[in-house]
Amino acid sequence: MQRSVKRIVLDVLKLREPPLTEFASTLCSLPNIEGVKISLIEIDQNTESVKVTIEGNDINLEDVKKLMKNHGAVIHSVDEVVVQKNSLDKA
Repeated sequence: MQRSVKRIVLDVLKLREPPLTEFASTLCSLPNIEGVKISLIEIDQNTESVKVTIEGNDINLEDVKKLMKNHGAVIHSVDEVVVQKNSLDKA
């Protein structure tokens, strides 16, 4: 059996640019990611605190971190993780 990250909720600090819609679309372009939800928590002059929910199949957190860093964002904390067992025999 293999374990796969299906959902992850992140507390993120990002620059005001790119806009949330563009940031979400960029995250959704990563392999195995099926959906992204971003909720604005707080807004300052140059930054936004957001809650990012990512859903998919076998989400790679390192890929998410790299993409966020390249777009002016940093993960403050991982607030929730959902992992599911997958049988390799289901193919």
